[in-house]
Amino acid sequence: MLSETSAQVIRDTLPAVGAAIGEITPLFYQKMFSAHPELIRDLFNRGNQAQGDQPLALAGSIAAYATMQVTNNPHPTDQLLSRIAHKHASLGVTKEQYKIVHEHLFAAIVQVLGDAVTPEVAAAWDELYWQMADDLIHIEQGLYSNAGVGPGAVWREAVVASRRQESPDTVAFSLAALEGSSLPAAKPGQYISVVVPLPDAANQIRQYSLTRGRADDWAISVKAIPATVAEDGTEVPEGEVSNFLHRNVFEGDQLRVSLPFGDLVLDDGHDPLLLVSAGIGCTPIIGMLHYLTHTSSDRAVTVLHADRSPAKQAHRRELTDLVAALPGAALRHWYEDLGVRIATDETMPGRIELRKIEVVPGTQAYLCGPLPFMDKVRSELLDRGLPEANIHYEVFGPDKWLAGL
Repeated sequence: MLSETSAQVIRDTLPAVGAAIGEITPLFYQKMFSAHPELIRDLFNRGNQAQGDQPLALAGSIAAYATMQVTNNPHPTDQLLSRIAHKHASLGVTKEQYKIVHEHLFAAIVQVLGDAVTPEVAAAWDELYWQMADDLIHIEQGLYSNAGVGPGAVWREAVVASRRQESPDTVAFSLAALEGSSLPAAKPGQYISVVVPLPDAANQIRQYSLTRGRADDWAISVKAIPATVAEDGTEVPEGEVSNFLHRNVFEGDQLRVSLPFGDLVLDDGHDPLLLVSAGIGCTPIIGMLHYLTHTSSDRAVTVLHADRSPAKQAHRRELTDLVAALPGAALRHWYEDLGVRIATDETMPGRIELRKIEVVPGTQAYLCGPLPFMDKVRSELLDRGLPEANIHYEVFGPDKWLAGL
């Protein structure tokens, strides 16, 4: 817990630091990558860095954590720290790397804020940083211990057992252990990291939800991210890892993968379930449904999925079959383009609509999809009286939502 002296300094300076943190974090990354080019080559997501998503998420996380520490009624930091720690563990982050971050982050703070960084201000923010870092290190050490490995020792080799085209832009890969090794079982909803050696000698890492996570039987689905043009006219390049996997990885090839991590984990209780997804956000939901069918669950399960069209939906048949295998489950679809199909109570045109969906007390809701989609669904569920603690979600990419951006 912060000392009262530091807490007061943080309260007094948070507006100024918060206003400048959008300038501080890009400078921090610039300094750190200049001193340690291996980090942008082999650890950080170059695409998120180029688009500014990662600096924005870091800025929000620091500001959110600081606010939580010094407000009169602080929001618990558990969710914020848990999500970051799981992502760090899936990358093999170790305690020593926090020292590198500290050095270049504080150099950026001093450069941006100048004389405003008095010894008292520096000491207070230094205390805050190391409190956040120590909290994360503690959680990450627990994750490594629970996985039965030393800090950072999360990497394994797997072989591609099969490759299947799930939709025009999505490929499913089944993964198996190499002979003489094993892949552990994952919890339903978790993800793994995949390392891809790119032609420029970089080893870029991306996370993919496990659609199957039983021991020695893993599956992931990869959506190829196309090149686009942003609203301001800036060209956004295609996803370098997703497209590499689509073009170059086939049956019999090996992939370097991490152990499973992720805190969007299906609870093992008896509460009714509401599983809501959009687009490729169906993948952790598919993993949960596989678990429910494998354990012969009789829980009440409502599955809601929104997509662009039936032709572009990944895992359409698998989702239908899994729900059909559960005696207490029901499935509804919404499509932006329904084509010539006739709308029914189970297949509807347009955007997802919760108004006619029953949400009984005690329901546990799990959401995955684009941020605006999840924000809309979450708001509607809160308006329907579902407690915030009962709404769980997964974000693909930097978590700008939780940071309050």
